[in-house]
Formats: sequence, C-alpha cells, structure tokens
Amino acid sequence: MNVLSSPILYAEYLAIRLVSLLYGLIPAHRAYDLGAAVTSAFYPLFRKRRRIAVENILKARITDDPKEADRIARRAFGHLAGHICEALKIGAVIHAGNWREHITFDGPEESWKLLMESPGVPIMILSGHHGVWEAAVSIISFTRPMIAVARKMNNPFVDRFLKKTHFRGEITIIPKKLGFTSQVLRAWKSTGAAMTLVMDQHAGQKQGIRVDFMGRPASTHTSPARLHLKTGAPILAGAFIRESAFKYRMVTGSPIRFAATGDKETDTAELLAEINRRLEAVIRRYPEQYLWAHNRWR
Repeated sequence: MNVLSSPILYAEYLAIRLVSLLYGLIPAHRAYDLGAAVTSAFYPLFRKRRRIAVENILKARITDDPKEADRIARRAFGHLAGHICEALKIGAVIHAGNWREHITFDGPEESWKLLMESPGVPIMILSGHHGVWEAAVSIISFTRPMIAVARKMNNPFVDRFLKKTHFRGEITIIPKKLGFTSQVLRAWKSTGAAMTLVMDQHAGQKQGIRVDFMGRPASTHTSPARLHLKTGAPILAGAFIRESAFKYRMVTGSPIRFAATGDKETDTAELLAEINRRLEAVIRRYPEQYLWAHNRWR
C-alpha cells in the first residue's frame, strides 16, 4: 500500500508520529502518574463503563460497599491509562542487560525454573487484562522468544510503527484472525517460545463455553485449553503486577500440566475452570489493577 492511495491512513500515521515525538518529552518515571491522573480526572464522564465496572466489582464480591466499589473502579481506570503510558516508555528504562532488576518473582521455584532454565521447552503464559499486560510482553521476551496474539491495526503504517517502537526483544505478533496455524505451532515448538494469551474477554456463543469466573458463569475462549491438550505445553497463569515505576511483580502458581481423560469437552471445561481460578485469585489480591469496565458477563 503506497502513500498516494491512502492519504487518510498516512495522515493518521503522521499524527501518531507527532504525538509520539511530543510524548517523548515526558520523563519516563512520570508517564504512569500522568496517564493515571488524567484518566482519573475524567472518570465521572465514562458513565456507561463506570456503571459496568462498579456492578462487576460488587457482583464479584470484591466489596459489598458501593462507595468502595466506585473507588476501586476509579483506580482501575487510572491504572489502565497509566500502565499503557508507562509501557510506551519501557525501552527507555528496561533492556536485556537490566530487566532482572525490575522484576520480583512471586511463585514456586518450579515455575521460575520453567521460565528461566528451560529455553527449549515451549510454554504458555496466560493472563487477563490485569496488571501490566502490555509491559509484560516486552519483559518476558528477554527470557525467551515470545509469540503473542493481538488485534492487528487497521492502519498498516501505524502497525509497522508500533512493531518497530513498542515491542522489544524477540517477539512474534499473530493477528487474532490468523489463528494458530500449523506454521505457528511449528515455530512455537522449534524455538521453545512462550505463547502468551490474554484470555479474560467475553468469547461469545460460537468461540467460547460458559465457565465460572469470579463466581459467575462467563463465556470463555477455548483456545488455551485446546492448545494445551494438543501439545502438552505447561501453563503459567497469573499476572504482572505494578508495584512502582518500572518495578513489577510476576505472580503465578505452579505450572499447569493437565491430565486428560480423553473426553475432549469435559477436559476443556475443567482445564478452563482451573485457569480461571488461577486468574481470579490474583485479581482478588490486586483488584485496583484489573479491567473491570469490560462487559465480561453477558
């Protein structure tokens, strides 16, 4: 696609480049606070999403107090913007030579060894829209190759720009529409990569099955379970939690290695239920860093 055939797309790209240049003037350690403060100030204007967030917090029994639920929702809105702003500055602070200084590992030794000392073993890392999922992709890529599933940008100029400037390390981005082709699975196995999936969004009737999440049935994507049952790749489920500026805590449990029974539907449902329980446990520990505004339970 050339510039002349796409003047609107190119204009959009130039606008983003200009914003990027201006954003580069902001000190990295101020990025989170700036994003969180601006979003928190505009929080009352997000009426629909605010209502959804408060209802979800109450129904998940994070608290029974509507005022406290509103406070958590406000902090969660601020965190969403703050962590994205900070993630855009990752390259200025964290690199292959110092990334370990920015991470605290909160989990069993077996999981740490799997992540760090088994470079030839393909693994899965599952999380939700919790903590610093954008930053986590770049950081994990310093430990081993990464394969991440993400929505492809409609603007090809912007898509190339973000790939060049945002994602660090050895990262392969798979568009959601492409799916897990045989070529992708071979690359995953041959490189011993970490297949990273954010799996807490509403999956709909065709692509998901209803599994309990935070005490309520929710349509859940089946692809993580199907991949594990097909490949046997161990799963680390949890979240990267922000503790302070460019300081993160990787929270996970023991690796999931599901013993299949041969009943595909039952195995899929039970494995997804276990994954959801793992994600839920971390969300309840750090509710102010979760994306409550998503209409997960429809």
